[in-house]
Amino acid sequence: MKKVNLVFGTVYGGAQYVAETLQQALIDLGREAVLYQSDELVGFVPPQDELLLMVCSTTGQGDLPDDIQSWFYDMQSKAPYLPELKFGIIGLGDSSYETFCGAAEQLASLFEELGAKRLGDFLKIDAGETMEPEVEALAWLPSWNALDNELAA
Repeated sequence: MKKVNLVFGTVYGGAQYVAETLQQALIDLGREAVLYQSDELVGFVPPQDELLLMVCSTTGQGDLPDDIQSWFYDMQSKAPYLPELKFGIIGLGDSSYETFCGAAEQLASLFEELGAKRLGDFLKIDAGETMEPEVEALAWLPSWNALDNELAA
């Protein structure tokens, strides 16, 4: 099974908590899972023989949280070609805003522009409907994990 690299962008800690919860769940599924803190993302280009799982909340008018902005812009400016990279994306937001999950949308678009392939559904978690986003993320994770296992078989 491929190693999973988890990256998060958070304003108040919700996306970080979801990412930490998913890291433990992936380990429980027998995967190696590494959670990157924002200061560890400097120069990080996800290896193409591993998986990338991004969890990102949205701030302002669909903006990226401060803690992930520099990595996003660094990846955008370096523009590494990543045709073998498979990624998953989870967005946290509030559907009462026009820019619902706008930051996660930006991340997904960037990685698709870099040639990476999205693995599974884009999970959008609505703060207006759930107070425990980690519960929805944990319910989504087994199907995402199974998709990679099917591709590896």
